[in-house]
Amino acid sequence: MVSEHLFKLCQATETVSSVLAKNPTDSPGDVVKRLYGHHKRDFHYTPEKDRPALSALELEKAFRCGRWGPSQPSPLFLQAFADSLNCLDADPMSGVVSPPLMGSHGTVPLTVIAPLADIIRHCSNLIVRAEREVFFITCSWSPSVAQRLIKDALIELSRRAGERGQRVVVKMMYDKASAANAIDAHQVEKPATYTGKTIQLPKPEEIPNLDLEVISFHKLVLGTLHAKFCVVDRKVAAVMSNNMEDNDNMEMMTHVEGPIVDSIYDTALITWNNRLNPPLPSHDAPATEGGLPTSSQEPLYMDRGPAREQHEIAADGQAVRLPEHMPDDPHYDSNLEGEITRMQSCYSMKPHESRLQAANRQLNLVCKNPIPPSGPDIPEGQEMTPYITSMTPAPVPMALVSRPPYRPRQHAQRRSVFIQTPDLNAAPLIPALTAALKRGIDVTYYVCFGYNDAGEIIPGQGGTNDQAAQGLVKDLSPTECQLLHIYYYVGKDQDHPIHQSFKQRSCHIKLLIVDDHVGIQGSGNQDTQSWYHSQELNIMLDSEEVCRKWREGIEGNQNTRRFGGAAEDGIWRDKNGNPGEGYMGDPGKVEGLLKGISGMMKKVKDKGGF
Repeated sequence: MVSEHLFKLCQATETVSSVLAKNPTDSPGDVVKRLYGHHKRDFHYTPEKDRPALSALELEKAFRCGRWGPSQPSPLFLQAFADSLNCLDADPMSGVVSPPLMGSHGTVPLTVIAPLADIIRHCSNLIVRAEREVFFITCSWSPSVAQRLIKDALIELSRRAGERGQRVVVKMMYDKASAANAIDAHQVEKPATYTGKTIQLPKPEEIPNLDLEVISFHKLVLGTLHAKFCVVDRKVAAVMSNNMEDNDNMEMMTHVEGPIVDSIYDTALITWNNRLNPPLPSHDAPATEGGLPTSSQEPLYMDRGPAREQHEIAADGQAVRLPEHMPDDPHYDSNLEGEITRMQSCYSMKPHESRLQAANRQLNLVCKNPIPPSGPDIPEGQEMTPYITSMTPAPVPMALVSRPPYRPRQHAQRRSVFIQTPDLNAAPLIPALTAALKRGIDVTYYVCFGYNDAGEIIPGQGGTNDQAAQGLVKDLSPTECQLLHIYYYVGKDQDHPIHQSFKQRSCHIKLLIVDDHVGIQGSGNQDTQSWYHSQELNIMLDSEEVCRKWREGIEGNQNTRRFGGAAEDGIWRDKNGNPGEGYMGDPGKVEGLLKGISGMMKKVKDKGGF
C-alpha cells in the first residue's frame, strides 16, 4: 500500500530539476540534500516482504502519485508502480528520481533489438541532430567501434554547431573505479585523461564549439554506475542495455519522447551530482513544454506518424542500397525514418547472398571471433529487423523503476511472465518465480548460456544460469514444471546456444513483460550485483501494443525460441543429450571459488590488467 508519507512525496511541487531551473548554478547533490536530506534512510529495509494486492481505493491513491496525462494505467501497472514506490519509504532517492516524476507518460517511436554497435549508431545520430545539449551516461567505456561512433558524432556536432553560430553543452559520464573514488565518487576528468588511450574522447581542439564536461563515477567497492541512457535537447531520451565496448552481445534500446523525458533528465541530474559547469541550456525548458526550442524539422512526440510493420521495413530496406554508418566513414540521417531504412538496407541481402548470410555478416561485424552460420535459411518476411517502429496513437503510462530495482511481486499478474536477461539468479527473484508457477502462472525466461560464469559461480553471487535453473526445477512438481519454459539464447544465424566464453553469440538484453501489456526495459540484470549494488535505470510502461512489438522483435531477431529450449533438468542439451560446449557443471563451494577466481583473473588479464 502507498503510505501517507509516500503520497506526500509524490504530491510535492518541487523536484531536483525544478529547483535547478530557478538556480542553475547549484549542484544537484546539494538540491537533493535540501529536498530529501531530512528524511531518515533505512539501509535494512526489505521490500521483498509479501504484500496483498491493492484495493480499489489504494489503486486510486497509487494513480494519484503519477502524472499520467491522457493515459490510463491498468490495475497491474498501478500495483507494480505502488510496489516500486514502497522502496521510497526507506529513502526518497532510492528510485534515483524526484518522487513526483517517478510516474509519467510518453511514446516509444523506436525500439532497437540488435548488436551493440547498431544501438550506438542511433545514439550517434541523436547526438549530431542535437542543437543545444547532450547528456550521455553509461557504465563500462573502452576503445571500440561504439566509442569511435560517439567520438565522430561529437566532432560532427561541433562542426554543425559552428555553422549555426552556436555552442552545445555536452555532459558525459561513465563508471571508472580508481583510488580517488574513495574520497569522492564523482571525479571530474581532465582532457588529458578523457582523451587518453583508455577513453579516447575528442580533444578540445577537435570540438571547438562544444562545452564538454566529463565525470567518472564509482562508489567503492561494489557501487557500480550500471545505468546506460542519454537525453538530447530535453526532447528525446534513449534507455539502453549496452556498455561502450566491442563484444558479441545482442542488446536492446528504447527511444522515448514526451513528459517521461523530464523524469529521465531528472535522473541524469541526480546521477551527475556535481555543479554543472556550464549549466544546461534546458534547465528551464521541460519536455512537458516541448523541451528546448530548436530548428529541427523532424516531427517529434505526437506529431510522428503511425508505426510500420517489420515486413514493410524489411521490404523497404531490400529495395535500396545505402552505405553503412561506420566509424571514420559516417553516414548520418536527418530523421528517424532515414535511419531505419539505412539500417535495414545493411541487413538486407547483397548479390549472391542469402538472408541467413546477411544476418551472419552483420552479427559478425564487431565480433572478435567471427563464425559461419549454422542455422536454417531465413524465409522472406522473417528477416532480422533491428530497428522496430513502436509508436502508439496516444501516449502510454510510463514509470521509472530504477535501482533499487523493481522486485516483481509476482502476485498481481494473471496469465504470464516473460523475462530475457543475461543472468537470472537474484536470491529474491527465484522464490517469486516459484510462487508464480505454483499459482498457475506461465513463466518463460531467456538467459545467455554461460554468461559471466566466472563471476556468478563465486559463492554469494547467486550461481550460474545452469545452477539457478536446476535449483528452480527441483522445487517444482511435474505439473508446475509444465508451466516453466527455460531457454538459452541462440543467435539469429545459429541453431544452438554458444557459451559466452567463446565471445561469438551472447545476449545482454534486460526485459520483463507481464500479462502481455506491462513491460520493463533498461540496464538492470536479474542477478545479485544489479539487485543489490549497481545503480540502474529501467523504464516500465503499460501498453499491449508496445509489448507486442517488443516480443515480436525479441522472437524475430534471435532463434532462442526455436533452438534454445532447456531439457527437463533446466540444462540445454544437444540431440545426443550432452550439455553445450563450455558447460561448467555444478561445482561445490570450494571448487566454485577456485574456478571463479581463476576466471576473473583471466578476465582482468584479457582487458589489459596485471
